[in-house]
Parts: sequence; structure tokens; C-alpha cells
Amino acid sequence: MRDVIVFSGNAHPGLARRICQHLGVPLSPVDIKRFSNDCLQVQLLANCRQRDVYIVQPLVPPTQDHLMELLLMIDAARGASAAQITAVIPHYAYARSDKKDASRISLGGRLVADMLSTAGVDRVLTMALHAPQVHGFFSVPVDHLTAIGALADHFRGQSLDDHVVVSPDLGNAKTATQFARLLGLPVAAGNKQRLADDRVEIDSIVGDVDGKPAIVLDDEIATGGSMIGLLDKLGEAGCPSAAVACTHGLFAGSAPQRLQAHPLISEVVTTDTVPPPADWPGLQVRSVAGLFAEAMARIHIGESVSSLFDGVDPRHAPPQLSLHFADGPVSQEPEQPTLPRQPEPPGSPAGRVPSHPTRTAQEVSA
Repeated sequence: MRDVIVFSGNAHPGLARRICQHLGVPLSPVDIKRFSNDCLQVQLLANCRQRDVYIVQPLVPPTQDHLMELLLMIDAARGASAAQITAVIPHYAYARSDKKDASRISLGGRLVADMLSTAGVDRVLTMALHAPQVHGFFSVPVDHLTAIGALADHFRGQSLDDHVVVSPDLGNAKTATQFARLLGLPVAAGNKQRLADDRVEIDSIVGDVDGKPAIVLDDEIATGGSMIGLLDKLGEAGCPSAAVACTHGLFAGSAPQRLQAHPLISEVVTTDTVPPPADWPGLQVRSVAGLFAEAMARIHIGESVSSLFDGVDPRHAPPQLSLHFADGPVSQEPEQPTLPRQPEPPGSPAGRVPSHPTRTAQEVSA
């Protein structure tokens, strides 16, 4: 792995460090300066010449600053003669701007994809795009991962008698159905109408939730407006309690307080694609660093990323070990393999990568 160089901007260095721990490579330093005129300057402080460069940067608030950091890091790597540049964007915020649903409206998802290509990126690695058509906005290869398997793992050890998986809207019902199949549960959905960015109206619940504890699955929670509206409607329909699960837990503004105060919520589970709020110690955080590290390792050596999922739809399942490196087959224990011939970090078992640990928000922040 000596030819792999990993950089991170200011968006989520904690995730980048965990990815590097799985890969067994150091996180290379970056110098990011802001001048008096508010312009940014980026300097990569590691040799990139003919190296395989990965830049980890989710697009989280302040989104525009972090986007500009990413573009400048890509440009710096291209100017430093990198052999291949992969933008690792766990949360692609502009995926929500994916269609013209009003006159003279911009398509930010496509514009940002064009900006990344112009900056010089060769490949994008992301997770849980808000809409699948955003994949087609890119003119470079895109590897699209999912956290559905990791989230399902969180609930597998629990008693799920009479539970039901609930999608916040009909558009997300297909993903919720796949999630429900992983847990062997029925599925229901809310009929949602969005009135504003932070205001929605849930007309009704499609499916039987009366007397059944719910697992509400969403791709992203920002202000929590959709989730609160859905939970209120579930309560009216006779649902006694609900666990909330999402991939991207942005929890903007007063969302943590609103969700913690809701009487129907039993727990909230998310992943570390974005930094968790510091004032929510009870938040359950599933790490997806191992998934990203394994995908990056496979991209580096030219192996199939979809073979992580061993014959199951790669969008909706946890990884199954089937990869064979040149040295021979890897262990079939429920661990994720790293690349061969790599010295492990001190104190870690040789050749093993932990699979999707659950952390509290305090542990992830630390």
C-alpha cells in the first residue's frame, strides 16, 4: 500500500483517520489557509507523484467551504502528478438538487459533479445518494456504497417480534423494502408532501402499524421536520414506539433536541459519514470506515467493489468475504480483509479489520 496516499480536509478528519487505520496507511497532512480576502489556499504536504491519491471530504456544513477545500485539494493533487485521484465523498449534499421541480431552478447535483471533473478527479466514491439518478450526473466512474447492511446489523441482535419497517415517503419505499427483507419484517410508508425545506405534511400511513413497534429508515435527517411529522402520524395510527435509523445524521439546528424529546422514539441510529452532534451522548453511531477502506483497497488493486457483497444486490446488503488476493484466499471469518503484505498498526491483530462497530456520539467525537 506504499503507493496509496490519503488526505482529508476539515469536514470530517475523524472518519479519514479511521479509514486509514483500516487500510494500515498514515493520514497525510494538508495545509489549508484562509487569506484576509476570505480566499482559501491548499498545500498537500506529501509526495503525490505517480501515487494513488484519495481525498476524504463529506460535504457537510459549512458546505461551500468544504466543497471548495475538496476542489482545491483535487487541483493540487493533479498539479503534483498524481497517477489517480479519487474523491471519497461519504455525504454528497448536492444530491438533493437533482431535478427541475420549479421554473428556472438550478441543478446543483449536476453542477458540482461537473466541477469535480473539471478540477481533475478520476473517480468518486460515495454512499447513499439522495436519489439514484444523481449517479448519472458524473462523467467519471462512481462507486456507490450503502450503509443499509450496517444499520440492519444494529437491529439483528434485538427482539423484533411484531416490528415493522417504515419509510418516511413513498419515494424511499424501495430502499425500505430491501432493508425490511434483511430483517425479515413487513414494510409501511408515509405519504409525504414537502411544503418547505423544514416543513412537511404527512397525509397518511400506507400499511399496518397499529400496535407494532416501528423502525423508521431514512437516508438523511437534517432539521428533523419530516421525521417529527411522520412520528406524530405513526402515533395517531397506533404505533407504540419507533427506532429511527438513517445513513447521514446531519441533525441541523434544534433537530437533536426535537428528536430526543419525542415520546415515541426509543433510539436513534446513524453512521459516521458526517460528524455526530457533540451534545447527544445517547446517539448510536455505526462506523462505515471499514466499508470505505475495503472499497478503496479494491479500487487500488483493480478488484471489483461489488464483489464485496457476494452475489447479493450490492446496494442493499452488508459485505460478504469472497475476495482472493494473489497470496491466496482470505479468512472467511466475519471480518473485512486489508490488502496483503501490509504491516498492521501497533496493537492490532494481523490481517484483520473490525466490522462496523457501534459507537456513541461521545466516542466518535473523541
